[in-house]
Amino acid sequence: MEVRVRYAPSPTGLQHIGGVRTALFNYFFARAKGGKFILRVEDTDRERYSDQSLQDLYDTLDWLGIKWDEGPVVGGPHTPYVQSERLEIYQEYAKKLVDMGKAYYCYCTPERLDALRKKQEEEKSPVQGYDRHCRNLTQEERAELEKQGIRPVIRLKVPTEGSTTFHDILMGDITRENKDISPDPVLLKSDGYPTYHLANVIDDHMMGITHIMRAQEWIPSGPLHIILYQAFGWEPPVYCHLPMVMGKEVDPVTGEVHFAKLSKRHGSTSVRDFRAKGYLPEALLNYVSLVGWSYDGEKEFFTREELEKVFNLESINKAPGVFDYQKLDWFNGQYIRMKTDEELADLLMPYMVNAGILKETEKQRLLAFVPGVKDRLVLLSDVVTMCEFLKDQGKPAVQLLIPKKMDAQSTLKALELTYAFVKKGFAEKMTDQQLQDGLCALAAENGFKNAAMFNPLRTAVTGLQVSPPPFSCIRLMGEQEAFRRIERAIDVLKEEA
Repeated sequence: MEVRVRYAPSPTGLQHIGGVRTALFNYFFARAKGGKFILRVEDTDRERYSDQSLQDLYDTLDWLGIKWDEGPVVGGPHTPYVQSERLEIYQEYAKKLVDMGKAYYCYCTPERLDALRKKQEEEKSPVQGYDRHCRNLTQEERAELEKQGIRPVIRLKVPTEGSTTFHDILMGDITRENKDISPDPVLLKSDGYPTYHLANVIDDHMMGITHIMRAQEWIPSGPLHIILYQAFGWEPPVYCHLPMVMGKEVDPVTGEVHFAKLSKRHGSTSVRDFRAKGYLPEALLNYVSLVGWSYDGEKEFFTREELEKVFNLESINKAPGVFDYQKLDWFNGQYIRMKTDEELADLLMPYMVNAGILKETEKQRLLAFVPGVKDRLVLLSDVVTMCEFLKDQGKPAVQLLIPKKMDAQSTLKALELTYAFVKKGFAEKMTDQQLQDGLCALAAENGFKNAAMFNPLRTAVTGLQVSPPPFSCIRLMGEQEAFRRIERAIDVLKEEA
């Protein structure tokens, strides 16, 4: 049997980390089993649907390098893969259920349903939901209601006795008493659009889905879907409800740690936000795949190609996975350092251009800056903050130029020696390592500690006491501006000495 799985999001918002993890688990399982990964767009919620959300879906999967075998854009044997283009199919199958006595037309008005809901709440009735008022209407009663121009919905006949069970790979058998299942939910709305339950079951069956991997929050829908499969006489697919993605919360008073479903209060949750901040796709893909899944408990770094080979359902954890932003940052920093300087410069360039620091034609300046900041970057966007030194802070305060245990006169001598060496080194096109080694040797020859040479140089060039390496700063800033600042600092020290 060919494994066929699907990712079926509703384009009503940006792609969330939890949804993306579901997509990745489905995709990797399909690849590991030599099966098919299907993308289906469940866009029947027309009030919340947006073109922006649909485009974000496509952009997110493309950015992560996830290619679907069947679905929108690429096509496939079960087109269309967009639910709003499949309305006739749902209407046909809903009517079949009515004809088989498994569903029925309901003519209850919104006003009646609102009154029913209010009454149940006021009386604190143990039975909540629809009261099956139209379940046993006679043909004559139906005809009379239709004469009044009421457009009916179609409701599923949920058994009132017994129980319904389905098996989940992680959770085992899950049973629910039929009396506790939502009473006779709507399958087809009066406007001809299906509800989630009907469209989901029909599409999964018609598209040959063999395994359904979705969040555990969908477990309550499981029995209802099984009843639908049984009503049609279809074999249900294999279920695997994935553990929730949780965020960590620390009580500011007690310091106690709590966990709750990941939301914006924990930090960014949409992939678009992570992408804008400068997370790499390979880092996000790697880390998110480990939230609730583990290969051997030790190996942490996986390429997409490796996960396509080793992913398996048996290694999914039953317990919720915790999304650790600090661990993701660590992953991202590691992946940044795996890049060549050329690759990293290409990734950083858009941030520099958007911040107005560089022009698109000035990549070589950035390339010269990259070696000095590569080990310091956590996010690609950090490079903008690291370039604060480019803004001239004006004449530096003399106390900032003078290192500990030195005075203005000795600092002046050290900076003059440093400046002469740096000018000569740049003229001879020395590398940063050659400049550093040469300056250390010069310090030793003149009885200075290394800090006596490097610290005044850093402050003179950047106006800061903490910055990227001074030689990297000079290369990005340009020799002319850097040397002007050094000469200005020397003048400040002369005035003090």
